[in-house]
Amino acid sequence: MSRGFLPVTRTEMKERGWDEVDFVYVSGDAYVDHPSFGHAIITRLLEAHGYRVGIIAQPDWKDKESVCVFGEPRLGFLVSGGNMDSMVNHYTVSKKRRRQDSYTPGGEMGRRPDYAVVVYGNLIRQTYKNTPIILGGIEASLRRLAHYDYWSDKLKRSVLLDSGADLISYGMGEHSIVEIADALAAGIDVKDITFIDGTVCKVKSLDSVYDAVVLEPYEAMKQDKLLYAKSFYTQYCNTDPVAGKRLAEPYSEHLYVVQNPPAKPLTQEEMDFVYGLPYMRTYHPSYEKAGGVPAIAEVKFSLISNRGCFGACSFCALTFHQGRIIQTRSHASLLDEAEGFTKDKEFKGYIHDVGGPTANFRAPACDKQLKHGACVNKQCLFPKPCKNLKADHQDYLELLRELRRLPGVKKVFIRSGIRFDYLLADRDESFFKELCQYHVSGQLKVAPEHVSDPVLSMMGKPEHAVYEEFAKKYKRWNEKLNLKQYLVPYLMSSHPGSTLKDAVKLAEYLRDLGYMPEQVQDFYPTPSTISTCMYYTGVDPRTMKPVYVPKNPHEKAMQRALIQYRNPQNYDLVAEALKKTGRMDLIGFGETCLIRPRKLHAEREAGAGKRSAVKKKAIRNVHKKKR
Repeated sequence: MSRGFLPVTRTEMKERGWDEVDFVYVSGDAYVDHPSFGHAIITRLLEAHGYRVGIIAQPDWKDKESVCVFGEPRLGFLVSGGNMDSMVNHYTVSKKRRRQDSYTPGGEMGRRPDYAVVVYGNLIRQTYKNTPIILGGIEASLRRLAHYDYWSDKLKRSVLLDSGADLISYGMGEHSIVEIADALAAGIDVKDITFIDGTVCKVKSLDSVYDAVVLEPYEAMKQDKLLYAKSFYTQYCNTDPVAGKRLAEPYSEHLYVVQNPPAKPLTQEEMDFVYGLPYMRTYHPSYEKAGGVPAIAEVKFSLISNRGCFGACSFCALTFHQGRIIQTRSHASLLDEAEGFTKDKEFKGYIHDVGGPTANFRAPACDKQLKHGACVNKQCLFPKPCKNLKADHQDYLELLRELRRLPGVKKVFIRSGIRFDYLLADRDESFFKELCQYHVSGQLKVAPEHVSDPVLSMMGKPEHAVYEEFAKKYKRWNEKLNLKQYLVPYLMSSHPGSTLKDAVKLAEYLRDLGYMPEQVQDFYPTPSTISTCMYYTGVDPRTMKPVYVPKNPHEKAMQRALIQYRNPQNYDLVAEALKKTGRMDLIGFGETCLIRPRKLHAEREAGAGKRSAVKKKAIRNVHKKKR
């Protein structure tokens, strides 16, 4: 394996003594050879298995020549939109264009197309008619079957069909991409690669797909949203690598998209191997003139210790992408990477994070998951922690202690998020104490998301009383340790199930807390989440019961404004919301009021101005008399 960057030009390919590459990896992100970037993991893994890989990062999608840098690869093209869905990368929830792309040199916007995997796939197919094209990454993974697309407000087909690609490697991809590569290298036609776990393929008939659960037909789902809700929940119930079934989605009598069961989770040894590959751990030097790639800053001195999440929040796509079974790296692997930090001249002694999707998940939720998989119709933490849940922070605690003891390490922070209900389920408070004592930088960010229990239920989050208990314990530990540290709650407005009354309740909570968040996340309907399905269909796919969905932009603006009711720019929206909900008692001068009456407030201001003018005039008259 090489110790330099993989080739990005034909010249670099020739310098390695290669006449051709086996795979060309086309990415919507700039080339950053760091394990926080999907393209780095997949390309290094293929290299470790003996394959030659060239990288084309952010090609000009208006120019066919931009994907011809290496000529036709021997085995195929690998295509990813990048670390984020390209539409989320480009647009805010209000569908306004973002100003910066952190995955592009200099943060420049516009270096990748909308719907990147579809555009790149078609660009390649126009030039190379028969070369295999394999899609991967989060954009392809979450759009692998029919999905609601918020930006066009339509139910879209699988990206496999719209991109002209042959296969999708969904999920994290390490197992499936090596199996695909080996099958192609063995001479198997890509059209016959229909059997690999963790992949999606297309077939003309189901004659050879004998064990698939057949989903609702795409054309029928376009006409009936409830059919889509039903189909989506079937998909959701088959995301487990142990219990998940093969799924087939009909598009016509002669076209089916088949999702094979999810790939098996990586073992700890496999995780260690993947993260121990010879990454350069920074962006390609060709980006230096542009100022580098902003996204590297936060992850360069962070440690990825786990994958997967059994929290299963409704608005999160992790269940579809990484799954619910936790996978971890060994202490030795993490300590070795941390020791590497201390040899970097830019390292100041601070490890920015030790975590993953949820930092304090370091083992499967229960022993049964390893044999039987995650429960299909039950969640580990919602609505209450399962009786089989093993809430234990000892392994994570020992890892953090070992990291703190490393020479050259001053502080180890945890920034990737603590699941507070899981922390409370652990009767041993050793981790809680040391979290406050060593791993908080003045503020701990947590995600209660809301205070209304009906809304929290739709979100798959614990009751508000659980967060209140956590907040009290956090305060108590900080007082015992004589530390002044605060909780910063992440909050979400306009989630399905949230009414204006719920938003007012949240505003009252913030009033009592004496806190106004600087940033508020309005619910963003991204592909393949339960919440997005609710947003599109108006029902909870788990129960098929109707759900109130705030879609009107003006109501969404009111819900958002209530969370930041102290901002003068939000006054009119807050006043309107309070009037609509019959809460005029919150407009006044009392301690419990959110805003002042504008007319009375204006009159008082005007009166104060007149009194001041009269006083000034009297003073001038006194001075005149003296003269």
